[in-house]
Amino acid sequence: MLNPSAFVNSVFQQLQDKLPKGSDSLRQDFEHNLRLSLQAAFNKLDLVSREEFDVQTAILEKTRARVAALEARIDALEQTQTLKTKD
Repeated sequence: MLNPSAFVNSVFQQLQDKLPKGSDSLRQDFEHNLRLSLQAAFNKLDLVSREEFDVQTAILEKTRARVAALEARIDALEQTQTLKTKD
């Protein structure tokens, strides 16, 4: 997936290619306004960087492993308790 800046550049380039050639002031105005509009739209989105996403994924994986280990310990303790109450 493209990062927001690369995506903005890609969209901009595609739209700029559609403008008629030879209208430099129109192109400059269009570029300026489009970049501002796209950047404002991305700023409104609740996006995170890939690095932050990867960090949070690692934390989640570690937490899931700890929960699984705790569940196994609880199951073992419950089985021990059940055996003690049957005796």
